[in-house]
Amino acid sequence: MYNLIIYIYQLGVIIASLFNEKVRKMWRGEREAIRILKEKVDPNAKYVWFHAASLGEFEQGRPLMEQLRQDHPEYKILLTFFSPSGYEVRKNYAEADIICYLPLDTITNARRFLRNIRPVMAFFIKYEFWYNYLHILKHRGVPVYSVSSIFRPGQIFFRWYGRQYSHVLKCFTHFFVQNEISKELLGTIGITNVSIVGDTRFDRVLQIKAAAKQLPIVEAFLSKPKSGAAEFGSAEAPKVFVAGSSWQPDEDIFIPFFNEHRDWKLIIAPHVIGEEHLKQIESKLAGRKVARYSSLEHLESLENLDNLAPLENLEILIIDCFGLLSSIYHYADVTYVGGGFGVGIHNTLEAAVWDVPVIFGPNNERFQEAQGLKACGGGYEITGADDFRRIMQRFIDTPQTITESGRQSGAFVQQMTGATKKVLSAVKL
Repeated sequence: MYNLIIYIYQLGVIIASLFNEKVRKMWRGEREAIRILKEKVDPNAKYVWFHAASLGEFEQGRPLMEQLRQDHPEYKILLTFFSPSGYEVRKNYAEADIICYLPLDTITNARRFLRNIRPVMAFFIKYEFWYNYLHILKHRGVPVYSVSSIFRPGQIFFRWYGRQYSHVLKCFTHFFVQNEISKELLGTIGITNVSIVGDTRFDRVLQIKAAAKQLPIVEAFLSKPKSGAAEFGSAEAPKVFVAGSSWQPDEDIFIPFFNEHRDWKLIIAPHVIGEEHLKQIESKLAGRKVARYSSLEHLESLENLDNLAPLENLEILIIDCFGLLSSIYHYADVTYVGGGFGVGIHNTLEAAVWDVPVIFGPNNERFQEAQGLKACGGGYEITGADDFRRIMQRFIDTPQTITESGRQSGAFVQQMTGATKKVLSAVKL
């Protein structure tokens, strides 16, 4: 039945590729994967295979890859993706020796793929459970590890109609799961080779924090240097609100508030950076002093920040480029992470690691990090504009709440780190 579904899915992909550029890239990439392996595989090398569905899973696996590279340079790394949103962004990632798409999980594809790479071990990040690849790996005696995986009662493995498919989980050498619930659920179907190690994303955000960029344009806009920033609420520094990965429903909530409270500086980094969306944001800020980051980039060549002083008069900065958000969070007093009024919130940890409160929408129940932030007092869920206004008014009335909430956010991240070390110490390398 599984293989029939895969072949039907493959037919759907072929048809969809005629009309959708993203699907076309994926389909083309899958067909080219075997050629890439034949060209690049060193037959004398030992390869460790990491598979990440998309960009988010890559970020979870990245600390493992980089630590493995550092501690065991005798291994080479193969990195595969299923989604173009992962491959297209990280196809030039320097820490992997070979990067390609993973061909669809047909028996023929799996055999050809594994015949070319012959990995000595494999790491599947979070939700990846490819039946044919996993069974062939098990048959060949290749250790396979599931990392940062998380299981819920509603998943197919724990339903009566999914018991046959759940046998795929027995192909794994070990599961490194995020929480106790996952371990208990696996136990109900007889899987006991499980360790609770947490989420490697916490290790990753510490790496991101350590590599944060200094942003002269943002500092001039805020009159707030990256280090030695003035105390919140002092005359020397403005109050700063950073909205990251925002969508229209998010912006409809926080923009009206800051149109009233103009003593705050507002930085908006929308998830979708398209001209139509940018103009939509600007239309909601009519009468405000707004600039797009890209229109100011030419000023970065100026050697002295004093030359950027006119930026202080701006009220709102829109980040219309990628790669800056994780560094921008450092300048915030309060943050908002978007997506919670859609399919789910984006990365709250990139904000929390900077010791700042994090506000987000209601669709967060599947996100362990959001639940943890709420429980420790560093995260705040809102269901609409009234909730947002109430929380922000509390911050304004009692500024010490910002400091305490931020401290709780940062402490939560620090307490949850260490999954990378736990995984690699348990793996036989």
